[in-house]
Amino acid sequence: MTSSFEFHTYPARLSDAERDRALKVLRDGVALGRLSHDTFIRRMELALAARRSDELAALTADLPQDNRVSRALFGAVEAVSGFTVRLRRAWQAERLPKLLLPHPGTGHPLRIGRDPGNGLRLTHETVSRMHAELSRQGGLWVLRDLGSTNGTTVNGRRVIGAAVVREGDQVGFGSVAYRLSAH
Repeated sequence: MTSSFEFHTYPARLSDAERDRALKVLRDGVALGRLSHDTFIRRMELALAARRSDELAALTADLPQDNRVSRALFGAVEAVSGFTVRLRRAWQAERLPKLLLPHPGTGHPLRIGRDPGNGLRLTHETVSRMHAELSRQGGLWVLRDLGSTNGTTVNGRRVIGAAVVREGDQVGFGSVAYRLSAH
């Protein structure tokens, strides 16, 4: 017969909530620039393998814990920052030249680029010869990048392949930008 002193026993398993709290502190640390990406990855691996609470505490000991007041303050700053970005984007959108959407009944796509044969010729050096194509498909407007060098964007996001667009969207071809308009 053997006694329990002969076997190494571990305390009860860490709860998922404890592990999640430690991972959140690590994510916040890297987001705020207090941890390098490599340190974050290593500590995250250690947190996932940790068996005891003191192991988790050691991984986050050098990172400040946010309290309720600091979370509320950071949340307010993020909200104001997001508002100013949206306001700036809306202000710039109204100042952009309009790009009139073709009449839906034409059935032919509008080619955009530097080539003289395009329906919309843009002579800017950041625009490719055959940059993009705007067409009507299934009742929707679709903007397709044609492998341009400097990219096509819709509302600030790069188009990979094709994207559905509508009136009011900001479209960019290289560094030339327009606001789509039906009239």
